[in-house]
Amino acid sequence: MSKSYGAENIQVLEGLEAVRKRPAMYIGSTDTNGLHHLVYEIVDNSIDEALAGYCNNVKVIINADNSIEVTDNGRGIPCEPHPTHKISTLEVVLTKLHAGGKFDNDSYKVSGGLHGVGVSVVNALSKEMKVEVHRDGKIFVQEYKRGRPASAVKNTGKSSKTGTIVKFLPDDEIFEEVEYNFDVLSKRLRELAFLNAGVTITLLDKRGAKKADKYRESTFHFKGGIVSFVEFINENKTTITKKPIYFSIAKDNMEVELAMQYIDSYAENVFTYANNINTKEGGTHLIGFKSALTRVINDALKKGKFDKNIQQLSGDDVREGLVAIISVKLTNPQFEGQTKMKLGNSEVKGIVESVTNENLGFYFEENPQEAKKIIEKCLQSARARIAAKKAKDLTRRKNALENNALPGKLADCTESDPSKCELFIVEGDSAGGSAKQGRDRNFQAILPLKGKILNVEKARLDKMLSNEEIKTMITAFGAGIGLGEFDIGKARYNKIIIMTDADVDGSHIRTLLLTFFFRYMKEFIDNGYLYIAQPPLYNIKIGKESFYVYNDEEKDRLLKKNEDKNVVIQRYKGLGEMNPDQLWETTMDPSKRTMLRVRVDDDVEAENVFSVLMGDVVEPRRKFIEENAHNVQNLDL
Repeated sequence: MSKSYGAENIQVLEGLEAVRKRPAMYIGSTDTNGLHHLVYEIVDNSIDEALAGYCNNVKVIINADNSIEVTDNGRGIPCEPHPTHKISTLEVVLTKLHAGGKFDNDSYKVSGGLHGVGVSVVNALSKEMKVEVHRDGKIFVQEYKRGRPASAVKNTGKSSKTGTIVKFLPDDEIFEEVEYNFDVLSKRLRELAFLNAGVTITLLDKRGAKKADKYRESTFHFKGGIVSFVEFINENKTTITKKPIYFSIAKDNMEVELAMQYIDSYAENVFTYANNINTKEGGTHLIGFKSALTRVINDALKKGKFDKNIQQLSGDDVREGLVAIISVKLTNPQFEGQTKMKLGNSEVKGIVESVTNENLGFYFEENPQEAKKIIEKCLQSARARIAAKKAKDLTRRKNALENNALPGKLADCTESDPSKCELFIVEGDSAGGSAKQGRDRNFQAILPLKGKILNVEKARLDKMLSNEEIKTMITAFGAGIGLGEFDIGKARYNKIIIMTDADVDGSHIRTLLLTFFFRYMKEFIDNGYLYIAQPPLYNIKIGKESFYVYNDEEKDRLLKKNEDKNVVIQRYKGLGEMNPDQLWETTMDPSKRTMLRVRVDDDVEAENVFSVLMGDVVEPRRKFIEENAHNVQNLDL
């Protein structure tokens, strides 16, 4: 018998109830990403005050209990009675969705955030929140619990300054875990400081340390704005031109800022922003820039005396080795999708394109020597592209990339659904033998590699494609390689697991593989396909019992609990030292194993680390080792 369905079944979620009922609709998720998003929403309000010209100082504090405190010296949230709601405007802003100054173009010409839902959403998803406003010579305070006012707005004293202090504790009923990551917050705050020249942003972590002078702290302030951003990215790289190219133009109620510089490298790093929001999937501003860049450089190529064998440069040619920041600020941004990863305003393409055409063209005319260096760099890219195409064509003829022939060393699985398949990359035949015998051949494939693969940080695609081990991996993965050809939808495995030995060589091989994935198959990382296996470090026998131990801390705890010297400790230096059943039980069995998912929280910092550790320039690497040597815990000599 069907249940009745009538008017009484229709629920109306008032105020912030909807946010607590469906938090992911407002902040994307309730995992660590959503948790950190709360901080960004509050900071974005402070930055909007900076964009309006009223704020130049923002401080973010992570307290010992993982509550967050954000202080700015902006105008302060209005606290007088609201003309419509007849209560303090502060309470309206904190408890009503879509209440804010972002809809009034006179108050904020440009803003980021969630279009007026930001601070109220954070309030709804916080166990408790306290807001203190310094405005009109007074201090106003109100406290909230899970989005509801716990007290009326109070005038608590006089103040000679202006600004807002927001303190909130995320609700542990909503979030999977309330634990903030300093580095994740640091990345976003550093980014905001670059994008808003002259604003000082401080991040202070009060967790762990007992004394204030031991607190972890970072302060970001960049007079050069996005020029400083490009210089920061290129700090440890060899640049083609001495200084970044920069221009900033206001046109049709929009501000376009661009900074760019070429480096002696093969990667393309173009970061785009709209109203301070990182549009990771690009959009109309990126399309306009790419189109203009290709046109300007090809025009200069035709006018100059260069390699006559190459009459036309492709978009890929002119962007190889390019580091660029494109920042647009506009009144009514339109973002595609809830997470705002892509800018959709159609008018932006034409404006960015014309601005880039005009200003970059003028730069080339005024700086002929710099322009010549850039064009020569692009010609090198074109020559390498042509050579890579020849290498690919040759490889195809040998049935290594596109045909159905799989590499002979691959022990494939019987399952054909990629979502159920996993591939273990192991080093050498010994480990490969144990893994092949220990695996579940229904869904687990094994690919042994011989020796260390090529360091792709120092090699172009054409050289990389001549390396047998890399060709073997590309063939096994099935997704292709290179711009325009890599297709993650064709991947044969949705889990690729790096399983190397726990020694120096194993660590080096793992690092070389991570460099390869980061540079040429980053989509595997971004989509959560790449993992690192965690084999045990020790097998400890105490009497008749045997224990697998995965780190030194665990070993020490075990030995302390069992002080019998009838103890035998075996340190595994190679996976080949383990029997197939031991390898399955400890490292490969999905019901028991522990794996690390590879993720990139800070693209810019990751770019810097790979360049320093794997690139050609020695001095930054020496400096990195000297500064971080004291952090080494397990030195395998």
